[in-house]
Amino acid sequence: MTIQILSERRVDGDLLERSVLVGDVPGILWMPSLDPAGSAPLILLGHPGGLDAQHPRLLARARRGAQDGFASAALELPGSGARPRLPALEEARAELRASIHAGEPVADATVDRLVLPLVDAAVPECIAAVDSLSAVPGLGGPVGYSGGNISLGVRLALADQRIAAAVLFAGSRIPRAIVEEAPAVHIPLHVLLQWDDIDNPRQAALDLFDAFGSPEKSLAANMGGHTGVPPHAGDEAARFFARHLGGALRAA
Repeated sequence: MTIQILSERRVDGDLLERSVLVGDVPGILWMPSLDPAGSAPLILLGHPGGLDAQHPRLLARARRGAQDGFASAALELPGSGARPRLPALEEARAELRASIHAGEPVADATVDRLVLPLVDAAVPECIAAVDSLSAVPGLGGPVGYSGGNISLGVRLALADQRIAAAVLFAGSRIPRAIVEEAPAVHIPLHVLLQWDDIDNPRQAALDLFDAFGSPEKSLAANMGGHTGVPPHAGDEAARFFARHLGGALRAA
């Protein structure tokens, strides 16, 4: 699959941000300044969808990764942003919101229809993106995954052996099928959990964490709601990737 560079700009003078198309999927690639002999590991940044709306948060994460010599990339999710809507997903999302608003339990079937088709569509796109981005000069080495949807991170870790480590955000609904697949995940994991995220049951995230087969896995639970992730959580995630992905030679 081809990668097209649509535009590029310098951020803070030393971080190169490129708007790209991977096939027909919009994305953003951030490259740190490198020594001529340097090669930056890539971190795929997961997000809830809508690249334009998510850009400030994604850029902040890319900046933090660049400090340690990592490149970062984010793809638009299927059905999000300017991509065509997925009617079945929209219906499932409406059912989820209606159940939450009514104070009723969310049916497993609703969670399955909300999450699993999205994961099924997004994982091949992520794999294709890693294929294409590996040809970009200055990129090389192991690949990490950081962010949510957590189910996408689990499935991608199973589907692509180039994913060497993952930071997973426990801020989305988790189908039972994903929990059943989790014992087959053996890469190092660092899971971020907001303890008071009222829309995403804490116990489901704890059950998923317990199910992972990884010999090295850590759980960082912080008080607060879905959007209350403390700044130091990003520093912990950065140290995790520095241990497991290494880094690149930076330009002086």
